[in-house]
Amino acid sequence: MADPIVIIDYDAGNLRSVQRACAEVGARALISNDPARVRAASRIIFPGVGAAGSAMASLRRNGLADALRSAVDDGKPVLGICLGLQISLRHSEESDTETLGLIPGETHRFRLDRPELKIPHMGWNEVRPVRPHPLLDGIEPGDEFYFVHAYYPAPEDQACVYARTTYEDDFAAAVGRGNYFGVQFHPEKSGRVGLRLLDRFTRWDGQC
Repeated sequence: MADPIVIIDYDAGNLRSVQRACAEVGARALISNDPARVRAASRIIFPGVGAAGSAMASLRRNGLADALRSAVDDGKPVLGICLGLQISLRHSEESDTETLGLIPGETHRFRLDRPELKIPHMGWNEVRPVRPHPLLDGIEPGDEFYFVHAYYPAPEDQACVYARTTYEDDFAAAVGRGNYFGVQFHPEKSGRVGLRLLDRFTRWDGQC
């Protein structure tokens, strides 16, 4: 049987739903806050909900920030989800937080002009691939994923943006570089289209 996926536990919630979604696509997933397990994992899911400042404090306190960077440097396939994507960039406006720096760029707070649009952006929204990636194979026009967030990723290099979504303005909904891929939406809460993405991740070799 294949090695289990490691889901990083850094006190940022939503872990069990990710684990259950992995089980639905036939993948074993282990929740762990052990840096050694993260370094030894064959592939990693880096989920999360919550605040950037407290998330980074937990990652540093438990040695998980360095373990995750090492895993990325070693070529392990990594999937960031929501907060996991946001803190994979270099800096977050949330609490003016220095983050992991896996991808150059910043995470910004929504600033909306239309009063009918609320923060956080919550609910189903269309995701539009803008360049091919193995994890986005099969996404069709009109396919929607579930979002819950007040901040959004803004990579410096637009070649890192693989899909976009509109909430008043366009923003990056999927960001990747090499063996790292992150999504602002929650695939584990996105029904069949989300499960298909997770299934593709369980078989992805980390190559674009």
